Amino acid sequence: MAVERTAINPVTWSAGMGFNQGEVVSEHTRTLYCSGQTAMGGDGKPRHDGDMAAQLALSLDNLEAVLGEAGMSLANLVRLNVYTTDVDLLFPHYGVLASRLGAAGVAPATTMLGVTRLAVPGQMVELEGTAVA
Repeated sequence: MAVERTAINPVTWSAGMGFNQGEVVSEHTRTLYCSGQTAMGGDGKPRHDGDMAAQLALSLDNLEAVLGEAGMSLANLVRLNVYTTDVDLLFPHYGVLASRLGAAGVAPATTMLGVTRLAVPGQMVELEGTAVA
């Protein structure tokens, strides 16, 4: 049975930015709740201090690794929360995230929040997702 996704967009501007206002998901059998993923290496040490673009890319790689371990991919994301210590600095690099989601053919419901800091000093972005299969 295939997962059925229906985009909910009472306004259309968000779709142009790569996310839906909401998604109705039916016919799924598994839900994966992913912890926030940051720019941490496999050894548990933070990477790319001060480099928002590199931190965003590695955070996304790490999110994909969690999805992959569960037999899923970015295409299964239905919800994405983006936490950043600098919203203004993240915006010029947001295309990295949007292009990878677009390549996966997905526009999950997304929230971006500016936060004072993340758990690991020096980390500037954290991605938290929900996926269904």
